[in-house]
Amino acid sequence: MIRSLLNIYQYRELLLNLTLREIKVKYKQSVLGVLWAVIQPLSMMAVFTFIFSFLIKMPSDGIPYPIFSYTALLPWTFFAAALSFAIPSVVANASLVTKIYLPREIFPFSAILAAFFDFCIASVIFVFLMLFYRVPLSWNVLYLLPILVVQIFLTLGVGLFASALNVYYRDVKYILPLGLQLWMYASPVIYPISVVPEKIRVIYMLNPMSPIIDSYRKVLLLGTTPDFACLGFAAVVSLVVFVLGYKYFKKVEMSFADVI
Repeated sequence: MIRSLLNIYQYRELLLNLTLREIKVKYKQSVLGVLWAVIQPLSMMAVFTFIFSFLIKMPSDGIPYPIFSYTALLPWTFFAAALSFAIPSVVANASLVTKIYLPREIFPFSAILAAFFDFCIASVIFVFLMLFYRVPLSWNVLYLLPILVVQIFLTLGVGLFASALNVYYRDVKYILPLGLQLWMYASPVIYPISVVPEKIRVIYMLNPMSPIIDSYRKVLLLGTTPDFACLGFAAVVSLVVFVLGYKYFKKVEMSFADVI
């Protein structure tokens, strides 16, 4: 696997070009362009705020609900968008897969990098929300980098495995929207972890996105350290998912051209 990752480095220019192509294709002939990267989480924040702040009165740990929800929607939108584009990426590039040799994992990697570009653009709105609600930053914000790394490993692992599986079973791309929707409700995006009953919280935290999203809120909004036990578990799960997903992808990639 290390050899494969080093091989990716040799194709870094191709990876960059494919990533730029993904970004350009996504916003080609679009009037608003990259603003769509901001509109999606911002509109979801507005809808969630109306429903779960004005109508249902969802607890938010004393944090204004708009920024409470946006802090979770930002990494979740990145996760969901990355998988939405990474999973069909191999099949979408069938003309390249069948004609020339290149590391096939470049396709899901480039899709995830393109989604990360959107994540960075949407983060600008978060900065304005922090200023508007006067949320102070503490030194614990430095934990953002390891939290993001954990999330990226999880995204890469799921994306690699599912993109390889999608070559053989095209049902995967149809299951994806439902799976992501269910996964979102099983993660603390619209509600805090504090509302999860204690008796099932251990099981609930087996979902690696739960401690990841909770950690974002802790370091950004509460100015505290993340729950190291839960985040450490999520890191182990994410690394295992990445290793197994990558191994499966490399095991079956040589047959992609025949199946596609």
